[in-house]
Amino acid sequence: MQVDAVVLDIDGVLVDVADSYRRAIVESIEHVYGDTVDRAAIQQFKDAGGFNNDWELTYAAALYVLATQYGLDRDIESFTDMIAATGGGLDAAETVVVNAVGPAERERIYDAWDTDRLREVFQQLYLGSDLYRDLEGGEPDMDTEGSINDEPKLVDPEALARLQRNFDVGVLTGRPAAEADIALDRVGLDVPEDHRFTMDDWDEGKPHPRALTTLAERFGADAVAFAGDTLDDVRTAGNAAEADPDRTYYGVGVLTGGLTGESGREKYERAGADLVIDSINDLPGKLD
Repeated sequence: MQVDAVVLDIDGVLVDVADSYRRAIVESIEHVYGDTVDRAAIQQFKDAGGFNNDWELTYAAALYVLATQYGLDRDIESFTDMIAATGGGLDAAETVVVNAVGPAERERIYDAWDTDRLREVFQQLYLGSDLYRDLEGGEPDMDTEGSINDEPKLVDPEALARLQRNFDVGVLTGRPAAEADIALDRVGLDVPEDHRFTMDDWDEGKPHPRALTTLAERFGADAVAFAGDTLDDVRTAGNAAEADPDRTYYGVGVLTGGLTGESGREKYERAGADLVIDSINDLPGKLD
């Protein structure tokens, strides 16, 4: 692979979010509804596609929990398979529930489904009370330290230095901009604003190709490698190649997020990954 630019995801690539974002998903649903999904289910939602936004994944998992309380007779694997078959994402999760329960049960589920409260709790658990005040502009109703402080670095400074020395480097993440800044500061990656896309910069989300093709255009790159930790990251590169045939796009799957080991490698390859690496620290050696 010979490229001019490298675009990096943050979660599961630069920092480990198993005990931050993913923990917040599980604990938010538990806090609001007294029942929740296990952490393995989070990856099943991710694999279904369309859940680049962890708030929306939280809403979908909460919807599943509520639906099982009101007559939905599907295990989590079957539920997420149906989401994938329906197009992925939160809209597909709602469609699956609507088609699986009766009108009376549907009304009870939607009466209980409080996405605003789920987001409030999620942000308090993730950010902690002090950052919640700063970034959300409101007063928390929970006293929390915040799991944002539990995000070990996955990238070595030497690997980042090699990438920045040899290529244009951009960032494409589903994080809000302020939370992306915190993670990038933690790993020591300084990226100009016009070389990154966050949740605040585009509506479509991955696997839509617009953010990736826009970064390629800004770099003036003929070939771009995009490294991420989900199947939607790989699909983003594939969609960019279709949308922008004058450039070459490579999808790189990294095995430090929810997809790990041989099973993760096989899922990436089935999704069309051009390269699968154990760690983002391996990427410079594959490109140099």
